[in-house]
Amino acid sequence: MPVLTAAQAEDTLIERVLTYKRDPLGFVQWAYPWREPGGPLEAFDGPDGWQAELLNEIGREVRARNFDGTNPVLPIRECISSGHGIGKSTTSAWISDWILSTRPYSVGTITANTYLQLQLKTWPALLRWTRMCITSHWFTLGTDKIAAKCAPDSWFVAAQTCRRENSEAFQGQHAAQSTSWYLFDEASAVPDEIWDAAEGGLTDGEPMIFAWGNPTRNQGKFHRIVFGSERDRWKQQIIDSRNCRFTNKQLIQEWIEDWGEDSDFVRVRVRGVAPRAGDLQFIDYDRVRDAQKRDVRAFSDDPLIAGFDVSGGGAAWNVIAFRRGLDARSIAPIRIAGEFTRGDRGPMVAKLAELLSETKPSKKIAMMFVDQAYGSPYVERLRMMGFRNVVEVNFGANSPDRHQANMRAYMWNKLRDWLDHGAIVSDKVLEDDLTGPSADRNRRDQLVLESKQDLQKRGIASPDNADALALTFAAHVPPVQPEPLGDRFYGGTVNSSWMS
Repeated sequence: MPVLTAAQAEDTLIERVLTYKRDPLGFVQWAYPWREPGGPLEAFDGPDGWQAELLNEIGREVRARNFDGTNPVLPIRECISSGHGIGKSTTSAWISDWILSTRPYSVGTITANTYLQLQLKTWPALLRWTRMCITSHWFTLGTDKIAAKCAPDSWFVAAQTCRRENSEAFQGQHAAQSTSWYLFDEASAVPDEIWDAAEGGLTDGEPMIFAWGNPTRNQGKFHRIVFGSERDRWKQQIIDSRNCRFTNKQLIQEWIEDWGEDSDFVRVRVRGVAPRAGDLQFIDYDRVRDAQKRDVRAFSDDPLIAGFDVSGGGAAWNVIAFRRGLDARSIAPIRIAGEFTRGDRGPMVAKLAELLSETKPSKKIAMMFVDQAYGSPYVERLRMMGFRNVVEVNFGANSPDRHQANMRAYMWNKLRDWLDHGAIVSDKVLEDDLTGPSADRNRRDQLVLESKQDLQKRGIASPDNADALALTFAAHVPPVQPEPLGDRFYGGTVNSSWMS
């Protein structure tokens, strides 16, 4: 058998790739090293059933439009509403590799509901699968862009955050002789402004848009295209996690036992159907982003309250948040990685003592509330040092309000109401922490906030920054003695250099 030169081998590869231009399932089954001994996919033989069905559906839509390279066709619109853990990020990577490999000069944009989801899950999955793809040597792989080596400015896919302020990044995307495409991961929380901007990139060529996620909201664009008024223009699937090959069936059973088969939590996280009572996401993005923009000032008799969420080690952080009335922005939170306090509490105790010793009115802490789970040793030591303005809070204790199941739900409920009028820092980590947890009602009709453990099982980071801010609502703190008129307001004027 004749040996091909490198150029001949490359020509053969190109010819083979182009045979899959209308067959994404065939491409996925061929382009990755399934069952290759010693390889990363040795234990796997190909896509799950729902993934194969989706890829086949996309292929049918491509063949039906029969794009000729000149005359534009209707966009391919595919959406999936599902439970957790079914492999959506992996599917995103396959579709991206298929489009990039089979459509020269295609241009794509990928986003996700949060910066962390995009940077820690969606994009890493794309990089991992692209490295395994048979066409990987055609592309340069970066932290926010994968581009063809031969045409990096006109043949690529890029990662973009979905903040409303970034909507312009989704505009002006065109590929008249190829494919302009978008992919929205965890699309339920992507703002409508981003969807509207992306629509402008679907006007020419062979455009495509894909959207999937857990249906955490019963309003917004994702809800409309899956369950509501815009569903006729989209092809959609609703997928139950229990019917998928790679989901954690034991964890799913735990959720069902804890929350109930027809609870909103199970409806969204397992069954892939919309919540009945309202948005499962306890604090919505609109509320958070309004608080990031709001201009407020604290009165001089508003007490400065600190909340200290204590790390138990690992990936969790020690976070001290500060709030004076409606102002949680003027004094930036203090964040110290858990690994630095795991073996030696001394430096953290010293920092806490320094904060509690401040006497200047603009810096004097009226009360510090500390998470009891890992914070008891700190409180005990500080009290031995003579500090009385420090109190432990047990997140699992009974709520002062019977409408919440425990103290954590009580504090977060107070925090959510406060966000309608308060101001917070414009910080992606805090934003993701605030909007991460779900909530539901237990059998006693009490508010139950999703636990840190369940968040971590879903792959969501521990909301340490939000828990620290929530701690500032643990109990009422009375007003302090007002300062003279010249220093009546603090908002936006406090010198916080002492925090550095």
